[in-house]
Amino acid sequence: MIPRAAAAHTVPSRLRRTRAPRLGRVTDEQGPRPAPVRIRPEIAALPPYRQGKQAGADAFKLSSNENPFDPLPGVVEALRATVAVNRYPDATASRLRHRLATRFGVDPDGVHIGAGSVSILAQLMLAVSGPGDEIVYAWRSFEAYPGLVLIAGATPVEVPLTEDARHDLPAMAAAVTDRTRAVIVCSPNNPTGTAVTHDEFEQFVASVPKDVLIILDEAYAEFVTAPGSVDGMRVLGVSRHPNVVALRTFSKAFGLAGLRVGYAIGDSRILDAARSTSIPLSVTAQAEEAALASLAAESELLERVRHISARRDALAAGLRQAGWRVPDAQGNFVWLPTGADTLAAAAAFEEEGLIVRPFAGEGMRISVGEEESVEKVLRIAASVVQTLPEAHAGRALA
Repeated sequence: MIPRAAAAHTVPSRLRRTRAPRLGRVTDEQGPRPAPVRIRPEIAALPPYRQGKQAGADAFKLSSNENPFDPLPGVVEALRATVAVNRYPDATASRLRHRLATRFGVDPDGVHIGAGSVSILAQLMLAVSGPGDEIVYAWRSFEAYPGLVLIAGATPVEVPLTEDARHDLPAMAAAVTDRTRAVIVCSPNNPTGTAVTHDEFEQFVASVPKDVLIILDEAYAEFVTAPGSVDGMRVLGVSRHPNVVALRTFSKAFGLAGLRVGYAIGDSRILDAARSTSIPLSVTAQAEEAALASLAAESELLERVRHISARRDALAAGLRQAGWRVPDAQGNFVWLPTGADTLAAAAAFEEEGLIVRPFAGEGMRISVGEEESVEKVLRIAASVVQTLPEAHAGRALA
């Protein structure tokens, strides 16, 4: 585990560069054994992506940051009307691409559609990096980042979060070297929920070389309510930094997690390179139609988002009142820094029918779920916090 950083920016001693192991193995019930073919060692050593635990019928699933509302009727109808599954989809999802271009006032070539924003993230990494290169990101952040970097053949450079669970952007800028090909800024940060401000991001971009790709991962952008937070569309529309690409998704606020559709906005030359690395025809016609129907009903969907954000704020306030240290929450989830007690705390929640997402040794992420789940979370949390050391409870994070 990486130690938490203080505000000082003595960077080199605090960074973690992940190197590939010498030998790749696969594992079965009898222990490690060689693969029948030669697997790249760094791939053989990678654990598979760990999805949030599923919940039974009598439990609340608060582990995957899903939208708790059912799909809108118009979205369901759009899916039912898309029955020609014997035909390939439009390779570039051109209708959705043009719709988003109009919405954000950009050229259609400056929009790229993928099977979830994480797939576009992987494409961008493949496009700009390879063996000997480095990709910088904050840690802890989105769990997929280290694996995607290693799959691209590059070296992950992890910069610890600040004590208040925020991106340490000056330290991240200082970590950039002549081997850096990309930097990822996740705002709001998954899983801690904190957001970067617009001014912080602009200062960061100004301090990074212009030939380094800056990826602004905004999967939870629609839930942000803090004034002054960074907005990728504002950054690209006003500042027009050609080395910045903003990623967004229809999985979270728009509730299309099961259909896998996300998008990138940025310089067409960068997005062309990403398109060149993508798996062809990966965005289904059903996903495109559902996304278009969601955009048509955006006002109703964003009203749901406002309800979720209000629940989040009530949940965070209640947890702080109960004694938990909760960072500023700007996604559809809250973060509890439970440290060494994480697995025990998560088990206590699960015993009461609340499935949360533990990150062993660090903390728990609790998604904002159905309205009736909030009171139950607060009740169980008030009991669990009494069993934790003072280091994890008490005064709220600033």
